[in-house]
Amino acid sequence: MPAKRHPDHAPLELERFLPYQLSIVSNTVSQAIADDYQARHDLSVTEWRVMAVLARFDGLSAREVAERTAMDKVAVSRALARLVAAGRVRRHIHANDKRRSVLGLTATGWRIHDEVAPMARQRERELLARLAPEEQAWLQQILDKLMPQDVVKS
Repeated sequence: MPAKRHPDHAPLELERFLPYQLSIVSNTVSQAIADDYQARHDLSVTEWRVMAVLARFDGLSAREVAERTAMDKVAVSRALARLVAAGRVRRHIHANDKRRSVLGLTATGWRIHDEVAPMARQRERELLARLAPEEQAWLQQILDKLMPQDVVKS
């Protein structure tokens, strides 16, 4: 028998709570894509996101990767350690700042990226196909407005 609700409590309706809905959609889509690359390349979601960011923005530091992905610095650091150890990411010291590491994909990292990125784009197309073209445009406009500015551009 369920416990009685106290009249002073107003439980959050998670199924109607925007952050929860966005999280569920994100996790569902990310996991569908991740199933493909985890099986083929033993990559975690975090590792793939790090690789995707480095493919787009070569020469970032670990801090910059964490900022661009809005992921936890410790999670990014662990992912980078695994990627470097696996020969997928190269790390060297910045020429003018010995305290700063510069990161980029290796040839092996690029091969994996070039296999996984089209799979990710195909999953995106499948997801967006559920929406009419006008809804797709609205969704993109809404996401552009909601995305943190330091993650979005450049």
